[in-house]
Amino acid sequence: MESVEVLRVLGNKYNAQILRATHEPKSVQELSDELEIPIATSYRRIEELTDVELLELAGREFSDEGRRTKVYRRNVDRLNVAFEDEQIEITMEERPEVRDSLVNVWSQLRNE
Repeated sequence: MESVEVLRVLGNKYNAQILRATHEPKSVQELSDELEIPIATSYRRIEELTDVELLELAGREFSDEGRRTKVYRRNVDRLNVAFEDEQIEITMEERPEVRDSLVNVWSQLRNE
């Protein structure tokens, strides 16, 4: 992940709001409604955030209409930006449940 690309994505309208709102899994429609973002824009912004690994597909849930829909959640709690010499360095602090979920899945697979 390129630091400049992460900064560019964070600077796009709505992306910070989407990250703040996805502390728990939410569908594109839920985010669109909650944040009053056009649905097409919501899809584009979610794609940008997943491309730079700030947001992840958390699974699929049933909507109120009974359709399976993708839900997303952020996978970071904190980003630190450092401007060193001629470089920009970004470090991410992953959400604990994101780190633990991978360990739990691996443990379950090994025990089967």
